[in-house]
Amino acid sequence: MKTSPKIYNFLLLATLLLCINSIAFAQHQEKPNVLFILVDDYGWMDVGAYGSEFYETPNIDRLAKNGVKFTNAYTASPVCSPTRASIKTGKYPSKTYNTDWFGAPQPWNYHKHWTRDKPLIPAEYSPSLALEEYTLAEAFKDAGYKTFFAGKWHLGETEEYWPERQGFDINIGGNDRGAPSTGKKYFSPYDNPKMENGPEGEYLPLRLAQETTSFIDNNKDDPFFAYLSFYSVHTPLMTTADLELKYLRKRAKLNLTDEFEPEYANKNRTTQAHAVYAGMVEAMDTAVGMVLENLERNNLFENTIVVFFSDNGGLSTAEGSPTSNLPLRAGKGWLYEGGIRVPMIISWKDQIPGGIENNTPVISMDFYPTLVELAGLKESFKGNGEMDGLSLTPLLQDQTGSLSRDALYWHYPHYGNQGGNPGSVIQEDGWKLIYFYEDGRTELFNLMSDIEERNDLAKTEKEKAKYLQKKLMDWLSITRARLPQKI
Repeated sequence: MKTSPKIYNFLLLATLLLCINSIAFAQHQEKPNVLFILVDDYGWMDVGAYGSEFYETPNIDRLAKNGVKFTNAYTASPVCSPTRASIKTGKYPSKTYNTDWFGAPQPWNYHKHWTRDKPLIPAEYSPSLALEEYTLAEAFKDAGYKTFFAGKWHLGETEEYWPERQGFDINIGGNDRGAPSTGKKYFSPYDNPKMENGPEGEYLPLRLAQETTSFIDNNKDDPFFAYLSFYSVHTPLMTTADLELKYLRKRAKLNLTDEFEPEYANKNRTTQAHAVYAGMVEAMDTAVGMVLENLERNNLFENTIVVFFSDNGGLSTAEGSPTSNLPLRAGKGWLYEGGIRVPMIISWKDQIPGGIENNTPVISMDFYPTLVELAGLKESFKGNGEMDGLSLTPLLQDQTGSLSRDALYWHYPHYGNQGGNPGSVIQEDGWKLIYFYEDGRTELFNLMSDIEERNDLAKTEKEKAKYLQKKLMDWLSITRARLPQKI
């Protein structure tokens, strides 16, 4: 039986279209999606996978089982805006002059602030992420990705510097504020200038997750870069009534109490027992689960790189002191480990081995070169000047991989709202030196044997302290870091 010319041509055309669609799909699959999840003020010990027995985080724990869990991951700063800038630029905040949270006192107005009683005038900082910086989002957008931002931005004092001007096609909720401070705050109506109010009583982390899933649904046929930046678990401490009751009961069942230890003039929480904070953690985890389930429902999980991170350590010494970072010392606003060491997970099903724990020291600037390389953008990448971050692909692809970096640095020439003093830090081969600007004092710790930073070795290991201090000062000079000044 012969096929008629019309039928033959139709079959030929259908086959050709099928081949074209298959090629296009294959080309799309070569560009993995990226989901970057950033939590605010989320401590190293606030995750079940990192050891918390009070907070419940099944979705984040599942992500850790499917990817690489970093146990020595650091933020570039003990406060939010500098770390957020470092993720977007791959650079130390001291180079971009984004060294304090945006809204903190400047040298010319410190006398109107509680820092007026301190012996130093804080260093000047830039209160916006410069538009000249070629951001991580811009790198993906220029590579043909759909880019999306939801949640806390806090990287620009005016709308000129908000997400839409920094590489994001869509911005839901990102503005100059560092916390939900208008309307009913964590509950609708939010009165957020970049997000419509939801139904009365809607809970913010769930709304941000819904916005993210809607973006994924609408862009599942194109490569996308989605940045879900929770306002949680930053103050004000607010959760739903049922979650608060759940953790009040759990606290009573476990016979937990609020306990503290001295941290200079402050008190540092030593127990995880805050019911409202625990409810905030669970709600954020539920929101994470909503987005991960959406990826699976759209058959995108295998082709999506997922990053989970926090912008600084848990809040433990002020503003309600809702969490404990033990065994790490202190918390947000401090240069001790509790202020800068945070949970970090990178997952990519079938591409990155799951259930791996890596203890290599890594830092927030590393995300930029890592994601650019994993997504295969290196050939089209315009570059962003001299980045300080290193690609973590050697650690993701090989458990025995290593990085060619000899030291990490921190520069926080400001007074933290939580009690921390102006200082700079160098960490090399497990040794950590903190230089305090008020009196030129140093503290030296061996983190390999003293993760709690209880044993100051500056006086007994004088040569090591001298060597690290010189190296730190050289770095500050090279980077032209701005320093606090004597009054």
